[in-house]
Amino acid sequence: MTNIVFDLDGTLLHSAPDIQAAANRMLADVDAEPLDMPTLISFIGNGIPKLVERAMRARAIDKGKHADLTKAMLDYYGKDPATLSKLYDGIEELLPALNADGHRLGICTNKPEAPTRAILDLYGIIDLFDVIIGGDTLAVKKPDPAPLVAAFKALGDGQRLYVGDSEVDAETAHRAGAPFALFTEGYRKVAVANMPHTYSFATFKDFTDIVQTHRL
Repeated sequence: MTNIVFDLDGTLLHSAPDIQAAANRMLADVDAEPLDMPTLISFIGNGIPKLVERAMRARAIDKGKHADLTKAMLDYYGKDPATLSKLYDGIEELLPALNADGHRLGICTNKPEAPTRAILDLYGIIDLFDVIIGGDTLAVKKPDPAPLVAAFKALGDGQRLYVGDSEVDAETAHRAGAPFALFTEGYRKVAVANMPHTYSFATFKDFTDIVQTHRL
């Protein structure tokens, strides 16, 4: 069986609408213009503090406000993390099926651990994961390989497979020496050909075939 670790945003969950709502509430606090969806998605991938930094740069906001604005966004997002989000098609069927087949599952995301757990609980899938590593679980976050290494270590012996959608995920898997399955319909910013990956897929039906192949 395979130990499979998933990214969250842009991989299991189309979370950008809720992230956008929290970011724009934060920007409204300082009378700054809101972010449109393409711009917001281009800022996702390295955690909320980095997203806030990018938003501040885009709106020419004083760097000295970073700590306060990060706290504001975390508060807004923590209070309402999943109203507008949705699981990608096939996820609700896929995860229980992987569990039933004996695969052990984990999460490794740059989203803070508390809202990650809240979201997984809201969707009724938290119990399907044996380990959850958030962006603040360790002292470092992706693309440092330590969070992914910790997730696989918690899952125990077995074949490994990391599933993500972004350049950050691809770099993390490469640095951790883990096979990487790239979900091509998430929040990546460059062409698939320019990202190191072992497999790529556009639907989670296709991912089931990858898991079967990876077991051989």
